[in-house]
Amino acid sequence: MLKKMRILIGLVLIFCSVCLAWAEIPSEPLEPSRDHRLSTRIINKFVTQLHYIKSELNDERSEAIFDRYFEVLDPNRSVFTAADIVYFEKYKKRLDNFLKDAKLEPAFEIFRLFQKRRQERSDYAIGLLKDNFNFNKVDDYVIDRAEGPWPKDKNELDALWRQRVKNDILNLRLDHKTEKEIKNKLSNRYKTSSRRFSQYNSEDVFQLLMNAYLHTLEPHTAYFSPRVSENFKIDMSLSLEGIGAVLKGEDEYTVVQKIIPGGPADLSGKISADDKITGVGQGRNGEIIEVIGWRLDDVVDLIRGPKGTVVRLHLENDKSGSSGKIILITRNKIKLESQAAHKELIKIPKTNRKMGLITIPTFYLDFEAYEKGDPDYRSTTRDVARLMGELEQEGVEGIVIDLRGNGGGSLSEAISLTGLFITSGPVVQVRETSGKLKLNNDPDDSIAYNGPLAVLVNGYSASASEIFAGAIQDYKRGIIIGEPTFGKGTVQTIIDLNRYAIFPGSKLGQLKITMAQFFRINGDSTQFRGVIPDINFPTASTAKDRGERAYDNAIPWAAVKPAKFNSYGLGITRLDLLIEKHKSRIAIDPGFRFLSKQAKKIEEIRNQKIISLQESIRKNERENNKKEQLAQLNQFRSSRGLSPMTDLDDDDALKEEDNSIKSIMAREAAFILEDMIDLQKQRVINRLTQKKPYPEGPQQVL
Repeated sequence: MLKKMRILIGLVLIFCSVCLAWAEIPSEPLEPSRDHRLSTRIINKFVTQLHYIKSELNDERSEAIFDRYFEVLDPNRSVFTAADIVYFEKYKKRLDNFLKDAKLEPAFEIFRLFQKRRQERSDYAIGLLKDNFNFNKVDDYVIDRAEGPWPKDKNELDALWRQRVKNDILNLRLDHKTEKEIKNKLSNRYKTSSRRFSQYNSEDVFQLLMNAYLHTLEPHTAYFSPRVSENFKIDMSLSLEGIGAVLKGEDEYTVVQKIIPGGPADLSGKISADDKITGVGQGRNGEIIEVIGWRLDDVVDLIRGPKGTVVRLHLENDKSGSSGKIILITRNKIKLESQAAHKELIKIPKTNRKMGLITIPTFYLDFEAYEKGDPDYRSTTRDVARLMGELEQEGVEGIVIDLRGNGGGSLSEAISLTGLFITSGPVVQVRETSGKLKLNNDPDDSIAYNGPLAVLVNGYSASASEIFAGAIQDYKRGIIIGEPTFGKGTVQTIIDLNRYAIFPGSKLGQLKITMAQFFRINGDSTQFRGVIPDINFPTASTAKDRGERAYDNAIPWAAVKPAKFNSYGLGITRLDLLIEKHKSRIAIDPGFRFLSKQAKKIEEIRNQKIISLQESIRKNERENNKKEQLAQLNQFRSSRGLSPMTDLDDDDALKEEDNSIKSIMAREAAFILEDMIDLQKQRVINRLTQKKPYPEGPQQVL
């Protein structure tokens, strides 16, 4: 059975002249289904037999599941009362037995009360909007109550929500909204939030329960409902079949957020950003169903469909002032290029030398196309190999691989991508549930690029990113730059539960289960600790609540025997010189000064648990923060010869600044790579002339 499993790392319209058919939002009783019970039994079996950490489903686990379920439903402890928790404690040590027997009713009972309590809170909040709040008296609002006590009763709950509503009103007052605007905006906000929870279906509740259960094992084992499974497939293949539009929920409407270039929506020229989709019909003549008030996922399900089929949309746009229109779009395969690897040329000032930057947002592989033997299947390795060839044609002297924010993806892609930079050898060691240690090697002896290499990482570079960065560092094939990585060193297998269905038409979803831990070829795990860069940027956070360290049940760090491999030695014999040059440069770099100040400010905000509800204090805080932020931003703009911004409300200018801020670290990585190239060249010259390259002293080897 295991040999057949596919291993992937998850990480991992208003009415117009055309009538629309009225339809209720799809609803069903919130009760566990036959498929949910079957899925539970299958999941229990896999967890017991295959999970990397052997554990029992017992009373202790039951208590953990109970606590986790309530934590997921009410993370800020502002919906349930202590009395509610006490009432349900009758299940606290019995959930293990219920799960073993696939009796899921208690979890659904809890969720139904959650929906009721959430509606009560929404109604109470809306009722408070007519009150006159005093914003002059000394008053505080606790932002984070995750560790606080459950409210004793409804009176305590009301007091909490009164403070919350007061804070919401104050925020809008500080944004210069009128009293009418504030009431309308907050009323819509509370109604939308309540409606979102009221639209949860049985599949959603089952997924919440299963993940509360599975996350008590460790952070990365999870259940994917059939809908989430489809989205995971899209993320891995970077393609889907639909119209090519990114949608968002806005109040009770589904709104077009952006159009994907080259997709059917774009090519039609009939649909634009900010259009509201108020009706959807299938085919050229199918009835158009009104979707106002529907949850976004349900609308998306109606719009997506097989390539070559037709969907009709009823659109409204407040800006155009039109009374609405119906458009016809033929679905097609959409390539999600924004998540694909892409390149950029970085020119070094003064010397005008060129370095290549390849950004890899995720490790993707169109597994279905690969399995079918499609010669044009999409993968990270294939795209990066092509991009490197293009950059070499453009005359770059070195290449920076940017893995910032890359949370992982396909294990096989991490291995094959590493293979582009080495001729042969091991890439990663994987220890399975059985304890067996398996060596995963570069799949071929070819090398796509043998020039100078740097890898840029940050605290959100995880899993497959850490395999690649760790291997490049161990082989001394390149230099690792940036911040310590996330620290996810476990391997998940995606199991399609439908393969074990016993009823026709069952849709069981998928199980992502931790079945192994990976180790670098030097024997170290990246688990918990991550990959430590050769050159750390000053923005690196050492906080204990970052990355894998933030999880209270993360698998601990471990080590195994190093694999046998040959170092490339393409690093530099004096890492200290590179660090010295780097520090000298960023000390006077306005960009890094700006980043350091921003990081410090973000840390202050993260640590703030209580805020004042006194308008004068909050107004001063906001004005001072805006002045400080604007001054820092303008100082950064001035260093680039740009005129100062007068406020922070210029969206186009801020978008441009975001792109400039992202390039600060990439540019410095290119500078470091240039330094490394120069030192390597000097090293060769010194060898040829038999001169000592540097004064005698301590040396560090990459």
